[in-house]
Amino acid sequence: MKTGISVHFDLSPGSARESFTHLRLLGYDCADLQSFVNTETEWFSSEDRERRWRQIGEIARECGIGISQTHGPWRFPPRDFTEEDRKERFEKMCIALEGTAAVGAPCMAIHNIMPDGADRNPDPARFLDLNREFFSRLIEKAEECGTVIALENMPFPALILSTPEQVFDFVKEFDSPYFRVCLDTGHAAVFGLSAGDAVRKIGREHLACLHVHDNDGAHDYHWLPYRGVTDWADFSRALHEIGFDGTLSLETNVSGKLPASVRGEWEKALAATARALTMKP
Repeated sequence: MKTGISVHFDLSPGSARESFTHLRLLGYDCADLQSFVNTETEWFSSEDRERRWRQIGEIARECGIGISQTHGPWRFPPRDFTEEDRKERFEKMCIALEGTAAVGAPCMAIHNIMPDGADRNPDPARFLDLNREFFSRLIEKAEECGTVIALENMPFPALILSTPEQVFDFVKEFDSPYFRVCLDTGHAAVFGLSAGDAVRKIGREHLACLHVHDNDGAHDYHWLPYRGVTDWADFSRALHEIGFDGTLSLETNVSGKLPASVRGEWEKALAATARALTMKP
């Protein structure tokens, strides 16, 4: 099992090299590239974006870092209300899939569409129908790109595609090797659910990638592991039980408020924590 952490930077060789070099020095194997989250950037608008995406992938390899996953477009509050909104989101998702393939990442984590927002679900049947239609088309694009879509469990109790089990059952409907699950440990904790049990439920075949972080069991704080309620020993044990051989990827980082004189030590400790979680309990 490898270790990784989320990163984002502008679409420039210098920014990429600085970020990947720093990860390598800390001992990480991989990066979760989250620069595709914001669609109002050069990652989407640059006229030569394909060449620059490939260059980012080459720089990662030169630095000894694999890009284990990316994160697809996300905006909060959600804007999936109209057909035009969903069309725009689909188009940006397709661009991000092309970018994911170009940088050499095997999968892209994404969220479901939320046609009534994140805090209400007045018509569950319509909600599911719209998501089925959306992902049916997106899976075709993923297959074209040779990239897996990893649907992420969410921290929104009102939605019926939020818990790991709900996401797993939805993904299984499609029976596609290009549609898998991204397990977010913090989002599971918001529901009071065990991350270890979620790993066991999803299983090796369907678990494409991870977002690893902690919280107080009620709010999506993206805390460092061991600060909150997650049973990390059981989570690690579950990964080994199913034979997970992907990347234990952190979706958290040390506070930017830390003085520069101590920030480096905190970053080293976080990387060591990730490595410890990959060890069999």
